[in-house]
Amino acid sequence: MAAQPGAFGERMNRKAVALVSGGIDSILSIRLLQDQGIEIHGLNLKGTFNCCKDDAARTSAMLGIPMTILTEGPEYLQLIERPRYGWGHGVNPCTDCRIYMFDLARKFMEQIGASFVVSGEVLGQRPNSQRRDCFVSIERDSGLQGLILRPLSAKLLPPTKPETAGIVDRAKLYAISGRSRKPQMELAARYGIGEIPTPSTGCMLTEDAMANRIKDHLSRGEHLDPWIAESVKIGRHFRITEDTKAIVGRNELENMRLRELFDTAGGRGPAPAFLHPGDFRGPDALVLGEATPDVLETVGGMMLRYGKETSGESRAVEVHRGGGVERLTVSYALDDDAIAALRIPDTHITGGYRPARPAGGRADKSLHEGAP
Repeated sequence: MAAQPGAFGERMNRKAVALVSGGIDSILSIRLLQDQGIEIHGLNLKGTFNCCKDDAARTSAMLGIPMTILTEGPEYLQLIERPRYGWGHGVNPCTDCRIYMFDLARKFMEQIGASFVVSGEVLGQRPNSQRRDCFVSIERDSGLQGLILRPLSAKLLPPTKPETAGIVDRAKLYAISGRSRKPQMELAARYGIGEIPTPSTGCMLTEDAMANRIKDHLSRGEHLDPWIAESVKIGRHFRITEDTKAIVGRNELENMRLRELFDTAGGRGPAPAFLHPGDFRGPDALVLGEATPDVLETVGGMMLRYGKETSGESRAVEVHRGGGVERLTVSYALDDDAIAALRIPDTHITGGYRPARPAGGRADKSLHEGAP
């Protein structure tokens, strides 16, 4: 069958952009299309809150495809604040996130002259973004209606433009659905893929601790920015007063990252204060907000509690702020009950802050129904 007019008024061609995570689903999807002579250009997206292993280079070499790596822009943080389709279990804007990713893929597709986008998504594998209704919303809102081909589930979904145009043979695609990985493992074996990539550990935004920290920030009318996004990934978090929070490091690496945050705070106001043990071994801390004497005493008491060899004695804490260093004497370690009362929990909190919907946005209630 001859190729027919396709994307953006141009004739369909045999070039496609594939979203690549490095997982087995995207690898298999690409292999299936390579078998049909489709030229694949890989696109890998790096995000602030991704916690999956970076396998883009290995996947590129394995499949023999060029790979372009893009980093999410600060506008992605706005999706977390005000997701059009709501949050999942945590603060994960799954459908909005997929729309964002596919919109970037569409722009890249246009840039390189490709005709469609390939995804390793499997129908029903993820509850918040891999449902039929989510696929419809994603295609419509990313401007890719009929142009997202999901080879592993294609036979369960309406034919796409590359299929109806004769570019891709639908009969050679699959009808996989659900969370079982058995069909993928069998297909990988047929392709001789011996080393199966481990499934992604997912997105940090689904984690209870991360969700609670971000909700705590947003509930005070604050916005997310790249600096805050890095800060919520580090240490133990405490709400000291309504306007002040503290982050206490858990190990040497986190102490170093807290120092880096302090050094890169720029013109944030009030300027953060960085606390470092003066005469004992213990964690560093970062105070965000008004660092009053009472606040510093409280945070210093936390540092003593988590420190070593304090023996109940008064200890010195260095307070770095405003280009200078002060020396604070902390008379006692905070007890566990006092610390627990201030800590932003790491476990799920029922109810609480929910995001505002963008003006004119459509909320997908199904993302909220049944969610804890």
